[in-house]
Amino acid sequence: MTVLSRRALFAASLVVTGASGAAAEDFAAALNAILKDRGPDQGGIALEVPPLSENGNSVDLSVRVDSPMTTEDHVTAIHILAEKNPFPLVATFSLTPRTGRAEVATRIRLATSQKIVAIAETSQGVVHQAARDVIVVLGACVETG
Repeated sequence: MTVLSRRALFAASLVVTGASGAAAEDFAAALNAILKDRGPDQGGIALEVPPLSENGNSVDLSVRVDSPMTTEDHVTAIHILAEKNPFPLVATFSLTPRTGRAEVATRIRLATSQKIVAIAETSQGVVHQAARDVIVVLGACVETG
């Protein structure tokens, strides 16, 4: 059994608190890793998320991308990012032409009110992006300290 001293516990809480300040940098890094210097197209993608969520532990979200889903032209991935979550890349969905439709639906956890970004990558190298702001009354991913 490990016992933490008050000093160690205080130091650990400072590390956790400091990590939340770096969330914007982590979000930018996650976004840049997906975009890879490609300019996103703001059309062709629909992000559905309620503008107000009473509980950040379960927020409904769906993404739909206009795509023929043929072998030559299809969506290969849909990424969901949350700007202020401790880990901004919330989910990545891989798709193939056999998927039939470029649609995903899920529930995500949100730490606080923030911007949600959906990015869709296509087999032709095109990137589509949509963003929505969500107000969260009771946040999830709460850091203790």
